[in-house]
Amino acid sequence: MEITVRQAQRSDIPTLGRVLGLAFADDPIISWLLPDDASRARRAALMFATLARHDRIEHGGIDIAVDDSGEIVGAAMWEPPGYSSDRNNLRALPGLIRAFRSRLIAAGRMADTLAAEHPHDPPHWYLASIGTLPTTRGKGYGKALLSARLDRCDAEGLPAYLESSKPENVPYYERFGFEVTAELDATGGGPPVWEMWREPRS
Repeated sequence: MEITVRQAQRSDIPTLGRVLGLAFADDPIISWLLPDDASRARRAALMFATLARHDRIEHGGIDIAVDDSGEIVGAAMWEPPGYSSDRNNLRALPGLIRAFRSRLIAAGRMADTLAAEHPHDPPHWYLASIGTLPTTRGKGYGKALLSARLDRCDAEGLPAYLESSKPENVPYYERFGFEVTAELDATGGGPPVWEMWREPRS
C-alpha cells in the first residue's frame, strides 16, 4: 500500500473536516465539549472545517493523507513558528457557534487555558490536531502524516509541540521523539491533556 501525504487545498476542507470529526468522536476532550453522542462527529466536523477554512489553510499548515483510491483518510493541522490566530477569531466565530452552541463558553475557556500554557520560545511548529478515519487506524496513515512534517522540522532545525488528549496516544508520540513536559487541567476538572515537546533530530 502506497501512502500519499500532500498539502490540503480549500476544496479539501469539507472532507478533511468530516474525517477529523469521525477521528475525534471518541476523544475525551471532544466528548467533554460535545457530550451528545448522536451529534458529536457532525459538530466536531464543523469545528475542524471552520478552523481549517479561517485559520490554518492559508499558511500551508494542513497535511492530508490519501489512500490508493484518492480518498482523504487522515489530516494533520499545524501552526508554523510565530503564528497567531487572533486575527482570524472573528471570522471563525459563526462556525464555532454552530459547532459548540451552549458549550461555546466552555470551549473558549479551555482554548484560553491552552494558549496561556503554550510555550512561546524557542520558535516551533505546533501540531493542533491529527487524526485518521477509525477504519484505517493501524495502517500507517498517522505515521506518514507525522513524519512528513517532522522531517521538515528536522531539516529546518525546529522543535515541535502538541497537546495529547488521549493518554494512550502519549507512548505513540514518544516514538516520534516527543516528551511529556506537563499534565494540564484545561477543562476545570474534566479530562486532562498532556503537553509534549520534541527537539529536532540532526
